[in-house]
Amino acid sequence: MKKVSMNLQVSKYTSRILGVIKEKCANLFGEEFIDKEVKEEIIIDVIKSCEQHINEHGHRKMDLKDLRKLCGVE
Repeated sequence: MKKVSMNLQVSKYTSRILGVIKEKCANLFGEEFIDKEVKEEIIIDVIKSCEQHINEHGHRKMDLKDLRKLCGVE
């Protein structure tokens, strides 16, 4: 399936209507694609990952120069 990006300009009212439709569709069909609630084991895994990162690197901060180097932007 080919993905298409689209940008539309609509009135505030139409935007509100589309928001309601989007919410209804997400509630009706969303669970087919993702879990509505985050599973406890995922939360535990994220916490462990964060703790491991802090143990390895501490709470040090990265300056803009280091961030650019990491991202490959000089």
